[in-house]
Amino acid sequence: MVKDVAPKAGLPADFLWGFATAAYQIEGGATADGRRPSIWDTFCKIPGKIADGSSGDVACDSYHRMAQDIDLLNKTGAKAYRFSISWSRVIPLGGRKDTVNKAGLQHYVKFVDDLLEAGIVPMVTLFHWDLPDELYKRYGGFMNKDEFVADFANYARVMFEALPKVKHWITFNEPFCSAVLGYSVGQFAPGHTSNRNKSPIGDSSTEPWIVGHNILIAHATAVKIYREEFKPNNGGEIGITLNGDWVEPWDPNDGQDRIACERKLEFSICWFGDPVYFGKYPDSMVKQLGDRLPKFTEEESALVKGSNDFYGMNHYCANYIRHRNGPADPNDFAGNVDILLEDKSGKSIGPITQSPWLRPHAPGFRKLMKWLSDRYGRPKIYVTENGTSVKGENDLPKEEILEDEFRVEYFRTYVQAMAEAVAEDGCDCRGYMAWSLMDNFEWAEGYETRFGVTYVDYENGQHRYPKKSALELKNIFDQYIGKV
Repeated sequence: MVKDVAPKAGLPADFLWGFATAAYQIEGGATADGRRPSIWDTFCKIPGKIADGSSGDVACDSYHRMAQDIDLLNKTGAKAYRFSISWSRVIPLGGRKDTVNKAGLQHYVKFVDDLLEAGIVPMVTLFHWDLPDELYKRYGGFMNKDEFVADFANYARVMFEALPKVKHWITFNEPFCSAVLGYSVGQFAPGHTSNRNKSPIGDSSTEPWIVGHNILIAHATAVKIYREEFKPNNGGEIGITLNGDWVEPWDPNDGQDRIACERKLEFSICWFGDPVYFGKYPDSMVKQLGDRLPKFTEEESALVKGSNDFYGMNHYCANYIRHRNGPADPNDFAGNVDILLEDKSGKSIGPITQSPWLRPHAPGFRKLMKWLSDRYGRPKIYVTENGTSVKGENDLPKEEILEDEFRVEYFRTYVQAMAEAVAEDGCDCRGYMAWSLMDNFEWAEGYETRFGVTYVDYENGQHRYPKKSALELKNIFDQYIGKV
């Protein structure tokens, strides 16, 4: 008789796992109870910006289905739920002198209360890309440091005051995407880019760096407010969530490709991580960008340094990196490298998914967690997003969509990699939020790409049907939690 062998890797007994979503992707209720447009509401109305011409006007209708979402979380066995606040639902015009919308604010107060009553820990993101459109029209949004920082600080304070029961706060989700996709590539709202075929406005060589800098100052300002005015009485913790993929050299025998891998990580992750932990930008960015990269004043550097109680880690996949010869293009944001899905011999980094950029490579998850831990002095880590799309999933019959074994296997291998990083590499990971609780509005890809562990039937009243992955994640975590 063969006895069950306990896993070599383990996670702490109080490990928090659950699912994540974002307000604009699931809430709908675009004009309900006084909500006003965000930059995404406006962006979606521009022809050609969203793959299927859709928007988040209705999405999963979660604004009207809070109870259903909590029931869904209970069915999965989730211990926590990461969701974001719609700024323009709480302060419709966004500014510090504008009126707070009591109905919008009360929605989140009740939702937090209901989650806690259901035994689910709320993890709240203040900003997941949906800037109030009025602030963009009023002063350029992220591009105006003084105005944006003051308005975000006010908004953050409103939420801290309203939700004292929340003990896990995230200021910004993936500032890299707000800066690069919104102000360099032009794929995300507000769509700025130097490519005049895509947009009449934008300077890809300068604007993303200004936006990233101003977001860092806004993040640190909100953290200071929380620590000084709310943490003494409420406890809790606050941090920022950064996205980043693992990298392998396109040619493992080429030293320049190995150096390029490090540079790519610095441009994508350390752009924000280094200021938060060290108070300065990476040397590789300073060298390539020169005066286009804003400089921190001594006061700003001191404000930003140490402005993290934890590291929020969004991670999905890996890439091969090939160095480029010669000077970098002025619009380059990756560190003068080629980002590839196959190596020199033609080997793919992972299986194909519905998302052109996403090929799963679970060993990279462990490697990146260790790399971050080594660089930043073993910080407490929450994995705030991790998940995958499935090739052709949207075109399958519902019965086949519900049998998402590909996604189950993704979670199985990635959770194991994370557990090994904790048990064998000494990483201090305390939580994991799978992306996503349900299929939703996938930004520029509209509703053609599904990331959810729950099938949402958009054509028939946004009804939810748990997929195999929704119910399997608990079994996966049961193998590792408390097995340290």
